[in-house]
Amino acid sequence: MQDAAVRSEDGARLWQERKKLFFKPCAGFGSRGAYRGDKLTRRVFDDILRGGYVAQALVPPAERMAADDGAALKFDVRNYAYGGAVQLLAARLWQGQTTNFRSEGGGFAPVIVLP
Repeated sequence: MQDAAVRSEDGARLWQERKKLFFKPCAGFGSRGAYRGDKLTRRVFDDILRGGYVAQALVPPAERMAADDGAALKFDVRNYAYGGAVQLLAARLWQGQTTNFRSEGGGFAPVIVLP
């Protein structure tokens, strides 16, 4: 599924597919107001259907072996931009459910761009 504006007329289909979707507010940033479909209550879903949200396919984070102890760390790559230009690339590494940076070996990691 491509990013798609949430429309009330798609409510029945979106509710059926919600466990594979992520809902984000159009005017939000970071994780504010964002919901994983598998965690939604019907009340919150009804609020989402009122508009101002997009539905995206839920994509789990990739994992890489980052330590000699065999522990895998999840990661994502972030592009920090300002004025339409990328200022910084960084990878975030973590274990568990959230990017809390308290994981052994977790935190920010450099991203090397090869020509």
